[in-house]
Amino acid sequence: MKHAVKLIAGNWKMNGLAASLGEAKALREALDAEASAHRVALCPPATLIAQMAWALKGGAVEIGGQDCHAKASGAFTGSVSAPMLKDAGATLVIVGHSERRQGFGETDADVAAKAGAAITAGLEPIVCVGETLEQREAGRAVEVVRGQILGSIPDTAAGAPFAVAYEPVWAIGTGLTPTLEQIEEVHVAARAALVERLGEAGRTAPILYGGSVKPDNAKDILAVPEVGGALVGGASLKAADFLGIVRAA
Repeated sequence: MKHAVKLIAGNWKMNGLAASLGEAKALREALDAEASAHRVALCPPATLIAQMAWALKGGAVEIGGQDCHAKASGAFTGSVSAPMLKDAGATLVIVGHSERRQGFGETDADVAAKAGAAITAGLEPIVCVGETLEQREAGRAVEVVRGQILGSIPDTAAGAPFAVAYEPVWAIGTGLTPTLEQIEEVHVAARAALVERLGEAGRTAPILYGGSVKPDNAKDILAVPEVGGALVGGASLKAADFLGIVRAA
């Protein structure tokens, strides 16, 4: 499936202070002038969501969080809930990023609970999946991604906007990228898994590619069948780099 409107989302990870809002404003100004046909989002650290939402209000750039708790409120010191993100001005939230799965021990069930919480709060979750290098070399990439999709997508996704992001763990921040054939193989398998999980409702959610996406490789990656956008890490921190990726779509 070719997606006429792609979702290009930037994940700032644990980077960005108030001074970084200048890059976000530069991105908004350029996109407002160009009237891009695609959806563009920035996911800054939680400390910047409200400031960024205010600074970019009325523009073409959507704001997202990088994680949310599965509960709407409660005694969870240091955590941020989906309703809090919504209240701060976010419309999307990343859940299940490999850095959360690996560094914080999040399971598919944890990710599904977070995605469900996001949907309940009126946010669009971007559910991340992807294999490690060891799993790729063992020929298990498709199996791993299928399992993560079946386990990480909540039932409520059938009636709500959501996206999946395929990010091979070994390609994140390494400069390595899979071949276009490998990307297509996993994206086609991911679509089949979504249909298996949700029926017809699984046919329309965009499946983003993430992992060392840069202006010089974005055009080819975004042209691959079933690639419905990109989840961009380091290249989203600078407006000029991120714009190069958006324009490539």
